[in-house]
Amino acid sequence: MIFRRKGKNDPETNDTDALAEDGPLDVRSEGPFDSTEVDADVLLEAENRIDLGALVVTIVPGMELGLQVDEQSGVVQAVLLMLEDSALELRAFAAPRSSGIWDEVRQEIAAEASRMGGTATENDGQFGTELVLVVPVEDPEGQIFSQTSRVIGVDGPRWLLRATVLGRAAVEPDAALPMEETLRNAVVVRGDEPMAVRESLPLRLPPGAQPTPTEEA
Repeated sequence: MIFRRKGKNDPETNDTDALAEDGPLDVRSEGPFDSTEVDADVLLEAENRIDLGALVVTIVPGMELGLQVDEQSGVVQAVLLMLEDSALELRAFAAPRSSGIWDEVRQEIAAEASRMGGTATENDGQFGTELVLVVPVEDPEGQIFSQTSRVIGVDGPRWLLRATVLGRAAVEPDAALPMEETLRNAVVVRGDEPMAVRESLPLRLPPGAQPTPTEEA
């Protein structure tokens, strides 16, 4: 783990103290982090750090970065981190100040998977309750196969970070480890501006990045 969450008043506060103070944020004691919880100098000095605006990610060796961009609007919609035959998709959304929205969003994702003819199973993971989705997907040749993915949601201060684990990492714990490490080291830069609940936090292309077009909304 590259970052450790700061205590509210004492920079030397240990993780146990932070858990006691923050209560419902227990699952975030080791990340992902809000930008206010990470010392700025530590964030800037981190190796393999990539600033994407609302998200700062620290990739593991061998990992490639792609950004999903809406072809019509040019808006960056998601971060895609790829390692061998696995991938991690990250999306950040605005949330209310008073409560998280992952419980509600999780139910909607499960309902959509069922509508598509698939299944959604809730599991207790390192980041709290997550979903394992198995949905039918059509390949370019028209063949239908089942695709398994893990959808992880983490509620933070006025934000929701949604991570989707794809490929081998979705079904093999060993392959999932670098994806989980990358998620833990993610930093969300929410900002102070008012935003509608569930509005996507603005992402930007880093220098030299190649966007990955997507038709998703």
